[in-house]
Amino acid sequence: MTHPIQQGSVKTSIENGIATIEFHHPQSNSLPSKLLKELADAIGHSGSNEEVSLIVIKSAGEHAFCAGASFDELSQVNDVKSGKVFFSGFAQVINAIRTCGKIVIGRVQGKTVGGGLGIAAATDYCFATQFADVKLSELSIGIGPFVVGPAIERKIGLANMSYLTLNASEWKSAAWAKDKGLYAETFGSISQMDEAIECLASKLSKSNPEALNALKTMFWQGTENWEELLTKRAEISGQLVLSEFTRKANQKFKKKFDTPSIK
Repeated sequence: MTHPIQQGSVKTSIENGIATIEFHHPQSNSLPSKLLKELADAIGHSGSNEEVSLIVIKSAGEHAFCAGASFDELSQVNDVKSGKVFFSGFAQVINAIRTCGKIVIGRVQGKTVGGGLGIAAATDYCFATQFADVKLSELSIGIGPFVVGPAIERKIGLANMSYLTLNASEWKSAAWAKDKGLYAETFGSISQMDEAIECLASKLSKSNPEALNALKTMFWQGTENWEELLTKRAEISGQLVLSEFTRKANQKFKKKFDTPSIK
């Protein structure tokens, strides 16, 4: 039997200059380290591909966009080094989006938690459905959104990021996320969202690539230290996950949600 950590996939397709990167995991599109590395690599490769004008990041299925980190893998962290490596996965994805040189569009079809929210926030233009509620649940298991925090704060501001962080058990609606600036547009159905994505992506793919690259640089101005910053943040989380409080909280969570689902 395949262990849950080993499951999942990241696939890239290119059509008319648009690279679509889709990730999938049977546990509500959660992301273990293996998939995070594959996702970061796929973004980097698409960014350096001269045939690619822009990138769309999506997840498989019609329910959850991303359940965040893999709790199966989190429970196996037993030292600071492995903890830092574990939490560096989302840092690598965010930095890949930041440095790839191409505009990145996010497609969020359903609920997203923790690291998934960080990925959505890191995209340059994020589409969502009305079902794409958001939550930062890290504090409820004894850690915090240290790695994804800068990407989320950059989009919705410190006050709103703090609100999500401290209300770790509370879902906020897609309408709330749009109002705060996380989502650019929200739609009543996936098909409506996909039509809008296709329309914008088609227009952007025909735009001056030098102008798009210059805009990308402008959008991310002031984040030049994120390679170091997010690595340091991963180390903080890596230390906290070893605490007795976090270990007990994680075990309670796993017992309650043996197969996590955020449909």
